[in-house]
Amino acid sequence: MAWKLLFGSDFGLFSVFTIAFVVVMAIFLLRYFAKKAEEDRRKAGG
Repeated sequence: MAWKLLFGSDFGLFSVFTIAFVVVMAIFLLRYFAKKAEEDRRKAGG
C-alpha cells in the first residue's frame, strides 16, 4: 500500500525526487568542501 502510494501518486513521486535531490546535493557539497579544505591546508603549508 505505501509503496503503491509513494510511486503511484504525484505527491509521492515528488517526495522521492526531492529526497534523491537532497541526498545528491549533500554528497556534492561534502566532496566540494572537503576538496577546498584540502587546498587551503596545502596553501597554509601543513
